Amino acid sequence: MTIHTDALVVGGGATGAGVARDLALRGVDVALVERNGLTSGTSGRSHGLLHSGARYAEADRVGAEECIAENRILKDIAGACIRDTGGLFVQLAEDDPDHFEAKRAACEEIGIPVETLDGDAARERVPDLAEDVERAFEVPDAVIYPSRLVAANAADARDHGAAIHPHAPVEDVLVDGGRVTGVRVGGAVDNTVAADYVVNATGAWAGEFAAMASLDVEMRPTRGVMVSVEYDALGPVLNRCRDPDDGDIVVPHEREVVLGTTSVPVRDPDEYETEQWEVEKSIEECAAMLPPVADAPEVRTWWGVRPLYAPDEDERCGRGISRGFFLLDHADDGVDNAASIVGGKLTTYRQMAAATADRVCAALGVDADCRTAERRLPAAEDPERVDELVAEFDGQGPTDEDVVG
Repeated sequence: MTIHTDALVVGGGATGAGVARDLALRGVDVALVERNGLTSGTSGRSHGLLHSGARYAEADRVGAEECIAENRILKDIAGACIRDTGGLFVQLAEDDPDHFEAKRAACEEIGIPVETLDGDAARERVPDLAEDVERAFEVPDAVIYPSRLVAANAADARDHGAAIHPHAPVEDVLVDGGRVTGVRVGGAVDNTVAADYVVNATGAWAGEFAAMASLDVEMRPTRGVMVSVEYDALGPVLNRCRDPDDGDIVVPHEREVVLGTTSVPVRDPDEYETEQWEVEKSIEECAAMLPPVADAPEVRTWWGVRPLYAPDEDERCGRGISRGFFLLDHADDGVDNAASIVGGKLTTYRQMAAATADRVCAALGVDADCRTAERRLPAAEDPERVDELVAEFDGQGPTDEDVVG
């Protein structure tokens, strides 16, 4: 017998779980399906950085403003899903001092708190920092544990009536008369789901899902490597203060640090080659900031695939501009009850979800405001309970597997 729901969200990463939670809190009957466990895509294979916005401040003011706003919200609502470490942007002797000044000034103008440190003060903050770090400035970066974040969002959605289905791959999308009439779902669901509105939140796989509905969503995914090594003496996130490049972020966990990352185009987000040079380059570049990681034992290595939207990538023609998100209403393509949410960053997942939920509610005639910025995530102060939810949803990703559980 066909399953009926007001809204169907396809994709169980941070954005998809965030959309399901937002809609459920507004009283919408919503179901979420994910082909694997939750967090199995990009969200769970990231470096887990909660941006302050400083990385984008001088290049994309709007993107930086979005990041600092969401940074503050998540620190309020996400509890054990966030580790509030702070962050440093460090200038090495070879780095352009004008870039440092421009970034710091942009942060101050936007309202991102900054505190400038000379090299000695920076090494007091991080004793193993490289001797040729000339200066740094401190910003409110933090660390996200994405497995926890997604599980907590999914649990809150379920607590408010949503149906959450991991291991439920979409096998076909039925379109008739300019509307999606049903989505054939296999695995744990093994049924047709009829929905009044369908949200494509599949990230790097958005093009594949859209094609099932004869829609064109052109993605241009890139892979990036993360290397986790043993090192327990880093307090803040480290960022190299230069134009974004390979190996310019070090993210602290409890007994490890995550080094990253690279950016290499891929054709298929499921099947792609990986190269040892990516690992070596990330370690080498990160060690320029924090020398002990050069010889630290490697614990694990993983690659993630970024959900980049091709028209935006064509316009940017480079890596230095913030990757914003795009909400594509497919009514413009002849399918009235479907939208795709693509691009964006883990930091802005809640904002992406809110924009998507606004669009869904407008289409369904639901008059209800977003509540996700004020309502704390369930079990936010109880990491053991959140980790039980991660296990329940089969939501463990490599980013935080040294911490979760």
